[in-house]
Amino acid sequence: VQLQASGGGLVQTGGSLRLSCTASGRTCSSHAMGWFRQAPGKEREFVVVISGSGYSSYYADSVKGRFTISRDNAKSTVYLQMNSLKPEDTAVYFCAQYPNNYYSDYLTVDYWGKGTQVTVSS
Repeated sequence: VQLQASGGGLVQTGGSLRLSCTASGRTCSSHAMGWFRQAPGKEREFVVVISGSGYSSYYADSVKGRFTISRDNAKSTVYLQMNSLKPEDTAVYFCAQYPNNYYSDYLTVDYWGKGTQVTVSS
């Protein structure tokens, strides 16, 4: 399984970015997908997860109402639309794929992507 993330960059406070993650190696729709992030000097933290069907999702409180996850299983791609970005959103964002199509345990990930840097300037 390979997860290729893209879309990171530098943006000002209040701006928007859209991250993409394309999966290969197994049937994308059979697996929940998610995003984690890791800021300098901090542990990796959960951001959001979406079920294999795309009908269910779960967000960390810190991003709820500002970030939106979606997926296009025909393209094996998951998107993270990030709006109203804050300096504290600055981190390397990692795409993740879960063992099953639902996320009963949203911290247990099967595979990780390499990460894409998001920097929000104040």
